[in-house]
Amino acid sequence: MKDTIDIQQDELTKKLEEKLYSRNFNKFGFDLNPVVSIVSGVFILIFSLYALLDLDRATDMFENIKEIIITQCDWVFILSSNFFIIVCLFLAFSKLGNVRIGGIESESEFSNFAWYSMLISAGMGIGLMFWAVGEPLYHAEIAPPIFASTNPTYSAMATTFFHWGFHPWGIYTLISLALAFFAYNKKLPLSLRSVFYPLLGDKVLGILGDIIDILAVLACLFGLATSLGLGVQQINSGLNYLFGLEISILVQVIMITIITLIATLSVVSGLDKGVKFLSTLNIKLAAVFMLAIFILGPTLYIIRLFCNSLGLYLNDFILSAFRVSVKDQAWQGSWSVFYLAWWISWSPFVGMFIARISKGRTIREFVLAVLLVPSLLSFIWLSIFGGTAIYLNEASGGSLFDVVQDNLPIALFEMINYLNIPFLAGTLRILLSILGTILVISFFVTSSDSGSLVVDNITSGGRLDSPMTQRVFWACMEGFIAAILLLIGGEKGLSTLQTAVITTGLPFSIILTIMTVSLIEGIKTSHVKQKKIRDINHHKKMMNYFKRK
Repeated sequence: MKDTIDIQQDELTKKLEEKLYSRNFNKFGFDLNPVVSIVSGVFILIFSLYALLDLDRATDMFENIKEIIITQCDWVFILSSNFFIIVCLFLAFSKLGNVRIGGIESESEFSNFAWYSMLISAGMGIGLMFWAVGEPLYHAEIAPPIFASTNPTYSAMATTFFHWGFHPWGIYTLISLALAFFAYNKKLPLSLRSVFYPLLGDKVLGILGDIIDILAVLACLFGLATSLGLGVQQINSGLNYLFGLEISILVQVIMITIITLIATLSVVSGLDKGVKFLSTLNIKLAAVFMLAIFILGPTLYIIRLFCNSLGLYLNDFILSAFRVSVKDQAWQGSWSVFYLAWWISWSPFVGMFIARISKGRTIREFVLAVLLVPSLLSFIWLSIFGGTAIYLNEASGGSLFDVVQDNLPIALFEMINYLNIPFLAGTLRILLSILGTILVISFFVTSSDSGSLVVDNITSGGRLDSPMTQRVFWACMEGFIAAILLLIGGEKGLSTLQTAVITTGLPFSIILTIMTVSLIEGIKTSHVKQKKIRDINHHKKMMNYFKRK
């Protein structure tokens, strides 16, 4: 039987859902919160028209805003991101880590392999494909001011680890835990507004909650469109290398259209069949691709680079993580703070998706898995691809770096071209390039698919069973935004969109910090409740044991 707390929670949930969903628009196959959806749509339209009419002015405006945020508020990003990691570790290693997401009897919906596959595909997929060669190579050529070492390659790789390791996954861990906890333990709608209910009460059901969700929708849609635009440039480069297909905006827009259609089919298939299937396929293909580069590349060099760079990263982690630079502010702003702002602005999308698939796991299991496993896999991936690129660049006298500087999307394929393969070189290079292109496409589709589910959840007020028409609409909208920005301004249009996304990082860093207070208080309550249930169950088992005796 349910206890008094459960009955009160169910009554509260029913009241909140009735009040929130009563505002939804329910016609023509949609179930939308009209305020969140219409305001988000109008803002997207205004942004697109502004960029269309005067892209240069739009670019300058957002660049100026970004410059102010990154130079004047760098300390906000640095301190808040470190705070998030500290909170994650506290939750994992304290007694609160015993709390189970979804309740004490809740079970996981997905196997560990499927779960890891989905969270990595959503969190880092296209980004690691795009930057794994270019960033380590850049830092090896132009020494960063952090992670100083007598060997510049160790410094370069440790810096890359810093940008793709514990900090982004710490941010993702905290927001996804908060969303999952309030959705599955407190029975609130799966939406960003729900995590503020303990602090704001019924106000989250009104305009204040709408503003929070509107920010989340815009960050998700613009962030996805930016990533998809970058991804399609890399696909175009791969097909140009393989088949001589022209690198042009028109070709890239056609690719976005085709891949958006594939993503739409995946959306129609549902979470279990669509995203799960694609994510597990991604990880299997990525493992084959990574192993092939590891074997055909400078294997011993990669192993040494990984071990020494990881040691340097861990040794200097605290010093570099809390560093607020004055002398090298320009570098820190354009690299470390830029990344932190991007990860924080990207976190509502990734956090919402991870929360959606994480029911049934304890907080300790959840935090350690999401924080550590993807970080370690990213370190291995970056070491293999970045290490191979650095080695080949040194062997070629810097020619690979020159090529990458001119055209970053072709970095991966140029690295494959530079590989010194002892046998069947031409055939293996083509096979590797085909595999790389397929992998980028697969990550592209997975991001679009999972992004559609997330935006759909937010705009419906947190519903997990919204109409299929609605999910298809948001899948098409992501592709539409990416295509429009490419048509308007090509790479410059994507850069403007990315800059606009980063400006949301500042309010989100403040929102997430406030959210942490709400989360800890909620988990404390659940810990007492679940401990009571465990004690009762243990007592019953002992009584049954003695009765049998």
